[in-house]
Parts: sequence; structure tokens; C-alpha cells
Amino acid sequence: MLATGCNTADDILNAAHRSEVKGRSLWRDAMGRFARNRAAVISLFVLGLILIFAFFGQFLSSHDPAFVDFMLRGNIKELGGPSIENGHYFGLEKEGRDLYQRTVQGIRVSIMIGVIGSLVSVVVGTLYGAIAGYFGGRVDSIMMRIVDILMAIPFMFVIILLLVIFGRSVFMLFVGIGLISWLNMARIARGQTLTIKNKEFVEAAIASGVKPFTIIVRHIVPNLAGVVIVYATLLIPELIIIESFISFLGLGIQEPMTSLGALINDGASQLNRGTPWMIAFPLFFFLATLYAFFFVGDGLRDALDPKDR
Repeated sequence: MLATGCNTADDILNAAHRSEVKGRSLWRDAMGRFARNRAAVISLFVLGLILIFAFFGQFLSSHDPAFVDFMLRGNIKELGGPSIENGHYFGLEKEGRDLYQRTVQGIRVSIMIGVIGSLVSVVVGTLYGAIAGYFGGRVDSIMMRIVDILMAIPFMFVIILLLVIFGRSVFMLFVGIGLISWLNMARIARGQTLTIKNKEFVEAAIASGVKPFTIIVRHIVPNLAGVVIVYATLLIPELIIIESFISFLGLGIQEPMTSLGALINDGASQLNRGTPWMIAFPLFFFLATLYAFFFVGDGLRDALDPKDR
């Protein structure tokens, strides 16, 4: 009877041990919440397909995106439409170049501008806002007044002015977008820092004699990661729209390079000539990319929002 009782007690302990719930980190919990968001997961999958197409789609066609097909250029309406036989999957654009290869290049350029511009904006804005919020007082006042002054300047005017004065180039486009896009991130980072700097772990670091800039980099900035990731994801489509609008005005990417905005502009100018494919394909990938980034950003925002836990 005693042995049976001991075995029963051991079985109960083993069962309790097996049913023990393992702890989960906040990031793992956030990813679980993100995985339950169907729109965000589907958008992430679509975004992955678009990225694969942008960087590897060029190998599916033998045409050169800069080559002008003079044989078809004068008769694009009748002979320059989408065709699998001659390898022009999306047809020809107005200059007689392969629209498929041009669209692949345009997606790649637009996404690179959005991602790199967002990365620069997040790094500069986060550090600037964290420094202003941590030191506070006069330093905070001066730094944020600079932000207010820059935000009062019409950002589109600044970008167009730079492109007109220094010439149209990808570098100047990055400079123009970078001068403006970090301002909102600086405000967000500053507001979050004002709350974080009063936490116990920051006070413990101060009491231990850790230098202010070390505290900002090692303790405050990592705790802004959730907000930074969400903002960066939502900023990418915004920068793509800005670049596309500038290219639509004819002040963006220079030939022979192109972007989705430039392709949409070219296609819109040819609508009255009965060539709808020139705008249909670039516009489709433009909208698909924007909606994918927006839904992924919304999903990350919901997953990382501590008020929803």
C-alpha cells in the first residue's frame, strides 16, 4: 500500500511537471499576435513575392531594359502589347523598351528608396529624439524648436528645390527625403524617452555612474525598438509615394533608370493612344506594394501595442 501511494504521488508530480506552462518573452508573444492577424500574414507573404520578383524577376526575360526595339517602336499600339511569344510579357513602353524589365527595375528602385530612406530616418530621428528627451530642459527645448522650424517648411518644396539646383539623381533624392522624413520619428522617440528615463533600470544605471550617451544607446534606444519597427514599416510606403509623386512630376529618377512613379507617369501620358498595359502593370505593383506594407505595419502595431496585451 505504501509503495502504491508513493507511485501515485510521483505520477501526480510528473503530470504537474509535464503540464507546466513555459514562459514566453514579449517578442515571442508579439509574433504570436501577429501570426493571428490574417491580413498582416497574407500581406507579408505578398510582400515577399514582390521582393523576390523585384530582385530575381529580371532573369526570367532576356531583354535589356534599356534596349529600344525600333522595329516595333513606330507601331506599339498594334504590335507592342503583352506577348509571350516575343518575350515582351508586359508589352513595350512608349520608347519601345521592354516593359517587363522596366517594371522589375522600377519596383527594385522604389523599394530601395523607401527602405534606405526609412532606415536613415529611423536612425537619425531615434537618436535625436532620445538625446532631446533624456537631457531635457534647455537642450530639449532648443532641439525640438529646430524640429518645429524644419517641419514648418513644405517638404515637397525642399525636395524639388534640391533636385532643380543640384540635378536629378538618386543621391539627391535620398538627401531631400532624408532631410524631412526623420522629424516625426524624432518627436515620437522624444515622447517615449521622457517616460522611459524615469524607469528603475535607468535610475540604477545613473546611480552606477554610467555615462549619459551609454545609457541612451544601451538602455533607452533598445526599449524604443517596438515603436521604431512599426514606424519604419509604415514610413516605407509613405516614402515610396513621395518618390512616385516626384517622378510623376518628371523630377525623379533619371533615364535610363526608372521607378514605379516614372512608369506610371509614362503610362498615363499614353492612355489616349489605346495602350492601357503601359500603366496597368506598374500601377498594379505600385498598389500591391503599398497595401502590403500598410497591412504589415498595422499588424506589427497591433502586435507590439502593450495596451492590447
